[in-house]
Amino acid sequence: MNNFKKVGLTALAGSLVAFSAHAGELTVTGGANITYKTGNKDPMSNNSSKGIGVDKDVTFTGNGELDNGITFSIFTATTDQQTELSSGAISISTPSFGSFLLGHNSGAAHYKYDEEVPQVYEQLSDISGLVSANKVGDFMDNNHITYTSPTFEFGGAGITFDVGYASDAMDQETGDGGIPGNKGTGAFRTGQEAGVTITYEGLKLGAYGAERENVTSVAAGSDAVRDEFNGVWYAKYNFGPVSIGYSESYFDVGQSASAGPIATTTAKTLRGATMGGFFEGEQIGIAFNVNDSLSISYTESTETYDSQSNVKGGTEIADVDQEVEAIQVAYSMGGMSIKAYQMDVTNPSFREDAADAKITEVALGLAF
Repeated sequence: MNNFKKVGLTALAGSLVAFSAHAGELTVTGGANITYKTGNKDPMSNNSSKGIGVDKDVTFTGNGELDNGITFSIFTATTDQQTELSSGAISISTPSFGSFLLGHNSGAAHYKYDEEVPQVYEQLSDISGLVSANKVGDFMDNNHITYTSPTFEFGGAGITFDVGYASDAMDQETGDGGIPGNKGTGAFRTGQEAGVTITYEGLKLGAYGAERENVTSVAAGSDAVRDEFNGVWYAKYNFGPVSIGYSESYFDVGQSASAGPIATTTAKTLRGATMGGFFEGEQIGIAFNVNDSLSISYTESTETYDSQSNVKGGTEIADVDQEVEAIQVAYSMGGMSIKAYQMDVTNPSFREDAADAKITEVALGLAF
């Protein structure tokens, strides 16, 4: 064997030793949630909200560590549609340079920022139709890569940065290992996100923004279509068993109401988040851990919808405010929990002529 081959094989063997992995671990977790909901109208669907619901999920997580301190983890999850993998991610973490995550339908940076106002059961955006908070970074979930920096110390505070990129920031979800079926043909293309988190003792501050390219064709000089943007900032403080928080969220749909369909009834209203316009919301909340098992929280929010189209069919479209108040309670008994909320909504679904909505939900949760 010549010296060149000897040196090459020696280097290869050394690299394999340097990057050998310890035995990894595989864990399986999951749960089920059984709910009963009653009320006069669901603000998320504008339909009667009464009935029993069941949702369930199973998650597989594997992790390991290399000799040089680099750790890795892989997870995949299934939800109610058990025939396919609904989300998954691969994460690689280094001791000094932060971590990288590649995933689909999970793990994007926005999950750290979208709703930090303390709540003990459901995020308010998931149950009330709070569009600006619910839309924060959601288009970044499809086949994205996210980098999270290590925590930097400055003046006693810890600072962490997140940046992410999605080559196909589209509303159509992808399957495991797949790409969107309408890749390159929709209105949107690439997406980017960035965020920063600052912690100091019991105080936590965060700011986040995401944008995706809108390639919809419009007439020259028109500003009816633009890149979609959403963002949020928040402040939260924990002292003993009490947590308080405040946040503001923003969502620019990427087109004015005149560039797409809009309901032009006397309600001057939006149905869903597919119409044009701009949303601006704020939330404030407080949570209290009564003991190790019982917690309660109170949250209220106001969100303004601006169609960004002053005239439609000769009728002025005024801004509409949707207001929400919610109280939540949670009681834990190990692997079983009982949770409930009651929510009151004024101008549900941004309809000025709609009756106020009152929703109550009770849930039994089981986890393993």
